[in-house]
Amino acid sequence: MTTSEHVSGELHTQPGWRFLFRHPAHFLAFGFGSGLARKAPGTFGTLVAFPLYWFLAPRLSDLAFIAVLAASFAIGVWVCDITGKALGVADYGGIVWDEVVAMLLVLFFTPSGWQWSLLAFALFRFFDIVKPPPISHFDKNWHGGLGVMFDDVLAAGYALLCMALIRSALL
Repeated sequence: MTTSEHVSGELHTQPGWRFLFRHPAHFLAFGFGSGLARKAPGTFGTLVAFPLYWFLAPRLSDLAFIAVLAASFAIGVWVCDITGKALGVADYGGIVWDEVVAMLLVLFFTPSGWQWSLLAFALFRFFDIVKPPPISHFDKNWHGGLGVMFDDVLAAGYALLCMALIRSALL
């Protein structure tokens, strides 16, 4: 990242609905507005993944769903970068597209049933909040849109690994 691309870490503007509609990237980065939640915006952003998954999964083949995930990640790098720069904070808490995409990935591999969905949600939020290594390393050292998106994919990986272990213990 060049010096001109560095985000200061000082909030340039207080995001609200006006900010979200100023640029389509902001609206998407804020998870269609869910990132405006005053408390736990990451949790609200994660919840956005559920109706998206329920809508997309029955309509897409597995390959098409994975393609949508890859495109959503790539678009996320762009929208999170633009929005972080506009705000002056690279990984502002209200930027939740990273949670949406990562949770979509988790849901894709989650067994059916509300109990599994609840477990998937809880595990993903746990790892996204706690950030065990190497998540914490990438969270601190990778900046811009890629850094915002990547640490959540790692949290999704941890959640999926735990669910696989739990599922294998139950079989």
